[in-house]
Amino acid sequence: MSKLERNWQFAEQYPNETEPQISARRLSLELGIEPVSRAIAAQLSSLVVLSGARAICEIGTGVGVSGLALLRHAPEAVLTSIEVEPEHLKEARAVFASAGIPASHVRFIEGNAQQVLPRLNLASYDLALLDADPEHLLEYVEYALTIVRPGGCIVVPGAFASGRVSDPAARDHRTQAVRDLLAMVSESAAIAPALSPVGDGLLILTRLSD
Repeated sequence: MSKLERNWQFAEQYPNETEPQISARRLSLELGIEPVSRAIAAQLSSLVVLSGARAICEIGTGVGVSGLALLRHAPEAVLTSIEVEPEHLKEARAVFASAGIPASHVRFIEGNAQQVLPRLNLASYDLALLDADPEHLLEYVEYALTIVRPGGCIVVPGAFASGRVSDPAARDHRTQAVRDLLAMVSESAAIAPALSPVGDGLLILTRLSD
């Protein structure tokens, strides 16, 4: 194992999590849902604090692993979480209730993000997490840029597509969608992008002022 690999492994194992987060992570794996890594969850928690986010939108609820991370240090924040699978939402509601998070701080929306995002208020969110359906990633980012306020950020986990983005031989649709997104944001005058090697890659896009 190289020094870089050891550093990455250490960073992944370093964060601690609350009991509700540990339970939600375990439930995700039981249901075959791949949750964000512990290191990415910690990054999400920190981003909310650093940005002072109070209105957060999440695409891809799962059973609540990332949502719990987003609200971990932000008791005043309100999370709007979109999920297409009703069974996942049912589990997520129970997870958040058991974590003691007031129902007034979480709004669950069942539905396809392509249909839900256009109905959300413009420039009304401080942070948006996009963790679903990578094949429609570009479309989600375009919508997210309209609902996130100037100075707010869009967070995209899985930006390495399981390590395939850096492999020139990888030509599958998901990998190419991520590559297209990375190319688009690197050239945009409206976005300040940052790509972190944490987890399977974490892309943070800050919307610049109009």
